[in-house]
Amino acid sequence: MSRVRIRRAAAAAVAALALATLPTAAYAAAAPGAGVGARHHHQQQAEPIRQIPLQGAVNVRDLGGYRTWTGGQVRQGLVYRSDALSKLTDADVTGVSGLGLTKVIDFRIPMEVQYDGADRLPAGLSATARPVSDLGLYGTLVGAIGSGDPVTQEQMLGGGRAEAYMRDIYRTFVTAPENRAQFAATLRELADGRQGPVLYHCTSGKDRTGWMSYVLLRALAVPEGTAERDYLASNTFRAAYDAKVRAGLKQSGRMQNPDLLIPLQEVRQDYLDSATAQMEADYGSFYGYLTQGLGLDLRTLAKLQSRLVR
Repeated sequence: MSRVRIRRAAAAAVAALALATLPTAAYAAAAPGAGVGARHHHQQQAEPIRQIPLQGAVNVRDLGGYRTWTGGQVRQGLVYRSDALSKLTDADVTGVSGLGLTKVIDFRIPMEVQYDGADRLPAGLSATARPVSDLGLYGTLVGAIGSGDPVTQEQMLGGGRAEAYMRDIYRTFVTAPENRAQFAATLRELADGRQGPVLYHCTSGKDRTGWMSYVLLRALAVPEGTAERDYLASNTFRAAYDAKVRAGLKQSGRMQNPDLLIPLQEVRQDYLDSATAQMEADYGSFYGYLTQGLGLDLRTLAKLQSRLVR
């Protein structure tokens, strides 16, 4: 097999780590708190997570419905988070059209879009590219899987290296000016009363999208434990599909030990803690991150509350 074909095959396998094709029945809504972190949850009544079942994406949700510390509730039907939309079926596209989206924001880097494909969206709607760095994770996965060499794969991903890679990625959500600019631009648009429903996504809908959602929910005065539960719920929605991907890589002979991928497929409290610890180290508090790190003024934060909380 030529080097180009090997690389394409590896890229297809990487795409399979995040792009969903399982039947809708495989993604029953996550039971509140099931399989996700329990920190702070004993103090609050778990609220349902509003998944939107699709054939070609497993991690699509409406961020509305969560209660806030101030006694309000995040409005439904205005902000959606998801994994990549490049594998949507025709029926999925019809379903997405019913959301009335006016903007889709794509946090993927160009290499991901090149290999996974552009979003499939309703007519008249195109994605806005707003890449957030993955520190080369996608390319690393393509190289590791494409090598087909268990020794190389162990050296690249084993021994805690995959977990360390993920923690580094999360820190750059806070430290990299270009990443902060992308998150800030998204929050400003969400605060814009002239904007209709918005969906943002990355490849798996769990890391860049997960951090964006965590920041948004906390900015809306959603309790920290609830924001964490929303972040960790990606494990519930993605578990069956990710396990199927690992089984396929083993069966095809491309990976003898596909469990090396688990730290990359999952979200973990430890990863989120790496970002929040960096945030506190750099800006002193969450409020400092919003105002100094993201450059959001009080007027924008108030508009965000006014538009998205009832």
